[in-house]
Amino acid sequence: MTRWLSPTPVHIPPSFADLNLHPLVAQTLLRRGLTTPEAARGFLQADSASAPFPGIEPAVERISAAIRNKETICVWGDFDVDGQTSTTLLVQTFRALGAKVVYYIPIRGKENHGVHVETLKPILDNGATLIVTCDTGISAHEAVDYANSRGVDVVITDHHDLGETLPNAKAIVNPKLLPANHTLANLAGVGVAYKLAEALITNYQLPITADDLLDLVALGLIADVALLKGETRSLAQKGIAQLRVTKRLGLRVIAELAGTSLETLTEETIGFTFAPRLNALGRLGDANPAVELLTTTDPARARVLAAQIEGLNSQRRLLTSQVTEAAEAQLREHPELLNESALVLSHAHWPGGVVGIVANRLVDRYHKPAILLTESDDGILRGSARSVEGLHITEAIASQKNILLGFGGHPMAAGMSLPKEKLGEFRKGLGRAVEKQLGARISEEPTLQIDAWLNLDETNLALADALEMLAPFGAGNPKLTLASRGVTLKAVTEIGKTREHLRLNVEDDRGDSQSLLWWNGVGETLPQADTKFDVAYSLRASSYRGQRQVTLQFEEFRVAEEKIVEVQTGRLEIRDWRLETGRVDSLGADVLIWAEGSEKARGKSRFELNQANELAIYTTPPSVTELRKALEIIQPKIINVFAVAPAEEKPEAFLTRLAGLCKYTLAQRNGQVNLQELVVAMAARENAVRIGLEWLAAGGQLSVMFEDGQIILSAERQEKNPYLQAELFVALRGMLDEMSAFRNFFATTPTLDGLLHWKN
Repeated sequence: MTRWLSPTPVHIPPSFADLNLHPLVAQTLLRRGLTTPEAARGFLQADSASAPFPGIEPAVERISAAIRNKETICVWGDFDVDGQTSTTLLVQTFRALGAKVVYYIPIRGKENHGVHVETLKPILDNGATLIVTCDTGISAHEAVDYANSRGVDVVITDHHDLGETLPNAKAIVNPKLLPANHTLANLAGVGVAYKLAEALITNYQLPITADDLLDLVALGLIADVALLKGETRSLAQKGIAQLRVTKRLGLRVIAELAGTSLETLTEETIGFTFAPRLNALGRLGDANPAVELLTTTDPARARVLAAQIEGLNSQRRLLTSQVTEAAEAQLREHPELLNESALVLSHAHWPGGVVGIVANRLVDRYHKPAILLTESDDGILRGSARSVEGLHITEAIASQKNILLGFGGHPMAAGMSLPKEKLGEFRKGLGRAVEKQLGARISEEPTLQIDAWLNLDETNLALADALEMLAPFGAGNPKLTLASRGVTLKAVTEIGKTREHLRLNVEDDRGDSQSLLWWNGVGETLPQADTKFDVAYSLRASSYRGQRQVTLQFEEFRVAEEKIVEVQTGRLEIRDWRLETGRVDSLGADVLIWAEGSEKARGKSRFELNQANELAIYTTPPSVTELRKALEIIQPKIINVFAVAPAEEKPEAFLTRLAGLCKYTLAQRNGQVNLQELVVAMAARENAVRIGLEWLAAGGQLSVMFEDGQIILSAERQEKNPYLQAELFVALRGMLDEMSAFRNFFATTPTLDGLLHWKN
């Protein structure tokens, strides 16, 4: 249970009068330690005046020599957004300087982060004589030594933590070499690349300026959750302003396809629109096209690349949903894990491309650091970690380096690998390291700090515009949490392309109303109708169809007044016919029979159910989720259980059968089919069918388009994506295993009363 903390009263000193600030803005600055007008002004009007940065001078010298001598420079990046924007920034700068430049971003599906000798070798064979890394390289000792042995220099620009020794590079530019309180100490990889580009640009007369690169800087800083302090905050602030007027066709098309306005763009637009889409490219495919997307001046090419990214993002959402559900189920089955100081979860069938996203969701929900690991066929666990404020997660992980095969990261995020048999030891050791860092805070109950209590009529554009002075929000500068008391829920609407979000309409005692957006709120517990509750939210200005408006984003609620609930008497009667399935023929005509798959003709599917006093479950449901939804609709008094299980299928057989249905649809129905029809025919979970269709498309067998529950198939083959296909296959295998486990339990449990308590 989260304890809500009301804001402490703050006296605004007379010296703040000349700043002409909204009272809530002034109070926030004072609460965050900016107690003088000078400090407040310095925060609100952050300056990005350059400070000395070791390593820049020798890096500029070597790159300039390469340009003069017509050498080929290879920019080596990373596949997340920070790495993509860093690579793009340096490639754009080097091209403007007239350099011969190539670039390479490792492919996550066959490589990991870092510089790898086996991939570096062909680049050197093709004539590259200078390697410039960005967002990577600080631990690339072997690769740097190999390059040196070939007479090739390496310039490293990175921001990740330093090892015990540094690579033997020509120059190293890394903010971790600066004092901890330095104005540049919090830069992400793209910020480091920017400082190098800025130094180069000052030496040349160029068609671009350093300001032209700031849109990339904002993308990378916000996506990488950089600490927004000092010059990092200033760069993010200026970069967001540049993004609102960006000339990059790729970004403009992404915004158009996502239905996002650039004019009112904030750091949240980066976090919820741009970052997930660009990250999907690196997680589920090849991130190298991101550089082309961010530099192209060809409208047609920009649209093609953006459309591909939009498709990958849809698949990323699907996989994320599946892994989130599985992780939550694991916590329900093993609630003792919630008592640990860090959540460490592992599963053999979690696609590695989305475990970091899900770890972040668990951090938001449980207020604890989270690590999600997936097991590869060689018995190695690989995964991603996300942290909480005040915990350096990479340092905590490093405390277990004696049992790790590899690790790396920064204070808020990290990656690691370890042998499967070491998981228990790692979990215990990590817990001790987290407790040591957080001290007494580890045992504190979660709290939610409220910055102001407001009436709903106070949540207006004037307030939103005033709070915008404090933006951009993020690590080191959290957004304000506002709250309203005693509201009631009037309406709930599912929104979003896949109906995963909620719009809540609430009303207070004064008759004022407001709507709140609850991202990924579908399936969460809602306040009961007519129950009074307090609601916490953040508030920003946004734009919809050219009109500016206020957007309230839901954070939490707490019941203010318990509603009296009537308890129905009576007991559900369950009749066990699992060994006598022929009895179904003797049931009365008024019994509702639920049947799917090859037995569909015996009754109704899950999408055709209606209220009835007596139900017969003829075929076993694919999961407890479908069972519970069905019982909510039917509300039976008697349940006859026959539990005829569909034939157990491995992923290969499932995909073959699904491909056959698609072939029939293309031949007989012009490629059009309802998703529900396929789900019923396959007797599977909806997400399993979706993932199967995406797998077929990623294999180049057909094209698939989803439109409001309808599926449009095309025999036109799309480009193969083996990396995405591998991730989808892992996810499908996990879902089929879960379906099989539930069906086996359904068929064998001695007491059918326990079915509704199955921990899926």
